[in-house]
Amino acid sequence: MSGDKPAQSRAAKWRGYAVNLLIVIIVVTLVRTWQQRDIVSGIAPPLRGVTLAGQSYRLPAHPQQPVLVHFWATWCPVCRTEQGNIAAIAHDHPNTITVAMNSGLTNEVKRYMQEQGVDFPTVNDPDGSISETWGVHAVPASFIIAPDGKIQFVEVGYTTEVGLRLRLWWAGVLF
Repeated sequence: MSGDKPAQSRAAKWRGYAVNLLIVIIVVTLVRTWQQRDIVSGIAPPLRGVTLAGQSYRLPAHPQQPVLVHFWATWCPVCRTEQGNIAAIAHDHPNTITVAMNSGLTNEVKRYMQEQGVDFPTVNDPDGSISETWGVHAVPASFIIAPDGKIQFVEVGYTTEVGLRLRLWWAGVLF
């Protein structure tokens, strides 16, 4: 009988781990569902503006290669953690555009990027109108637009560089 207690104790411990894991999965799923409640799908909405470098930008309706559209904000600590990933992708993948959501005036966003040492193509969205069109309520938010102009992948929250590169590659393979 004394041999049964450790086995029961181990089984109870693993059941506890499984229940905790299930609770975490449910909470993460609910949070992600809430964050993505208004995110657009299907054909990518228009995205037009002037980059911080002063160049006119227009998201092509049918890009030749997949496009990464990344929403971020200067006040977002997760965005700050992820900005190196975005900078590396933008360096290697010219079809990258970022949108600085509700981050202040253009000169403030430029100063922030200089202070952080990042340089990726950015359209400022000081009033959140672009973000609203795309249904973005939480940042960071990344969209992969396939060559057919449809949104292939959406991620809200931190995403690894490898994860984004794989999604870009996959969107290119599909079309």
